[in-house]
Amino acid sequence: MQTVSIVGLGRAGGALAIALDRAGVRIDYLIYRTDPPVAMSFDPQKLVRFESVNAIPSEILIIATADQDIRATAETLPKTTGLPRVVLHLSGSLSSDELSNLKESRDVAVGSMHPLIAISDAELGSEHFSGAYFCLEGEPTALNPAKQLVEVLGAQHFSIETSFKPLYHAAAVMASGNVTALFDAAIEMLSACGLPHERAHRILFPLLQSTVSNLRARSTKQALTGPFVRGDAAALERHLDAFEGTIDERIRSIYLDLAERSVRLAGGEHMAELLAAITMAKRKNGC
Repeated sequence: MQTVSIVGLGRAGGALAIALDRAGVRIDYLIYRTDPPVAMSFDPQKLVRFESVNAIPSEILIIATADQDIRATAETLPKTTGLPRVVLHLSGSLSSDELSNLKESRDVAVGSMHPLIAISDAELGSEHFSGAYFCLEGEPTALNPAKQLVEVLGAQHFSIETSFKPLYHAAAVMASGNVTALFDAAIEMLSACGLPHERAHRILFPLLQSTVSNLRARSTKQALTGPFVRGDAAALERHLDAFEGTIDERIRSIYLDLAERSVRLAGGEHMAELLAAITMAKRKNGC
């Protein structure tokens, strides 16, 4: 079993540390820069301030700091007397190039392993790795140990070329963060019907769950439901009329953009009619 140390104990680093520990992976050091993590129940001797580290005895070091701190952290690490043979970071949008100084100056194999899950809390996030996917990128000699860690967590992995990391991350944001923002817009719309915000959240959530269940089992085209699948142009017009004076113009713009995407996804004999209505509405509202 490979041994691991982690730099950065925020949501992602904390969740990974907890999950790896539960999976039986030996954690040597949990390294922090500011305040030690209060909520993590690890042996206090494993918690080490970054400035105090002279050598890291692990086989793998994982940098789980904020994206903007990864390069600076990597540039500071060569000052220690010993480094693991593999260094990985957890960023979704940044590639292993952030660790290039370690590769060049210390002959360390570098890579990135990004967990494709939403982590809002370290303890809760630690329960979501099993069955999830990790995006792996970097040198083959770094990715092989990364794959082993992923598999120990009960997760799956895939690899992409270094140049595609930002596009990959944008896709992840679209499928997670943007969905949350979209759900928030739906809550605002339902709240405009006179329902309290929290009740609107509770009412809409089972609908979202059923959509996710459909997507798990079927293609996006097959999972799509609603008026655009039915070719219901009259429902579209009623929606647009209902927005007048009640809904923020930015939400109307989001609705129209997604309506166009839905119509094209659904296809069918009414597609031209619906697209024409959406185009007219966009022009009318300056979208």
